[in-house]
Amino acid sequence: MTGNQRHDYLSSVFFFLCLTITVMGTSPSAHGRRLLDMVDVEGVRSNQLIGYGLVVGLDGTGDKSAFTKQSLVNMLREFGLTISAVDVNSKNVAAVTVHATLPAFSRPGQKLDVTVSSIGDAKSLRGGTLLFTPLKGADNQIYAIAQGSLIVGGVSAEGLSGRADNPGAGSKIQINSTNAGRIPGGALIEKAVQTPFNYGNHLVLNLKEPGFTSARRIVKAINNYFGPGVAAATNGVSIKVSAPVDSSQRVAFMSMLEQINVESASPAARIVFNSRTGTVVMGENVRVRPAAVSHGNLVVRVRQTATASQPGAFAEGGSTEVVLNSDVSLEEEASAIYLVPEGVSLSEVVSAINGVGATPTDLMSILEALKAAGALEAELIVI
Repeated sequence: MTGNQRHDYLSSVFFFLCLTITVMGTSPSAHGRRLLDMVDVEGVRSNQLIGYGLVVGLDGTGDKSAFTKQSLVNMLREFGLTISAVDVNSKNVAAVTVHATLPAFSRPGQKLDVTVSSIGDAKSLRGGTLLFTPLKGADNQIYAIAQGSLIVGGVSAEGLSGRADNPGAGSKIQINSTNAGRIPGGALIEKAVQTPFNYGNHLVLNLKEPGFTSARRIVKAINNYFGPGVAAATNGVSIKVSAPVDSSQRVAFMSMLEQINVESASPAARIVFNSRTGTVVMGENVRVRPAAVSHGNLVVRVRQTATASQPGAFAEGGSTEVVLNSDVSLEEEASAIYLVPEGVSLSEVVSAINGVGATPTDLMSILEALKAAGALEAELIVI
């Protein structure tokens, strides 16, 4: 038996073993998360495409940018028309970027949804039509061609009332954006992206949330389902899984992987701050050690008054002056000290901090101070 024949034989035996396990009624646990919701298959990924094109047919809402005129001139030259950019004076055309996502395993002839966005000073793309636009990948190769009529969700209306020097001032209303739209099925795939999914005798699963505990549990679940030695973790992110070589068998194998449920590892203790919105989110594993929290505010009040200062009755060359008088006072609001006991839960942490009358901004400051004092068992993340 040659090496290839032996490999094919082992692949077939492995596949029928998997089918036997399924038929015998070995079912995954009813608890936990689906395996393929926790991992990505290495090499099976989407790809971003982008292109530059022109939208025509606008009702005077296009742009007159230099690059738009030049693009229109270049396009007309392809059809045998010779004009210069100075001859172009139409506002029915807009320069746009076109982008789409090419899913894994996409084949030539399939269609993609595309998003079209204005890059000039066009007022609206509503009612426009995107002309033939090649879409390129990161390797500068063309993978799809986009063309079609836009669907724009925004709408705007403008009147002529207002000042004489600006007739449209104060008479415009707009709902949503009118400078971006979509074309469902507006791109035709011309070239497929090769993936390593059907090559080799193993697959690599990469955890979406890396962790050694999660990796160990996934390996255990796969080996319990298919048999020992099928999966092995290389680190806290990647898991190497033996798989059939035949493409149809490999698809069936992935279908069985989808049925496996894995018990999720406890999430890390984290507190996330959004400094722009004041949002604070704390995970369930956040704990604190014994600490005393005191919260108070300093209030500074500045009052400024103006008084008139006049020269004396016998002064020569004097004049009345305005003098500014400032009165500055500082007050500190009274605040009690709140004792936080050891090992309290998330709800108790929130109740304790709310007990001192803290706002979300104050909450961030208090949690940062607790972390600096070594009393907070959590990772602080600012976004």
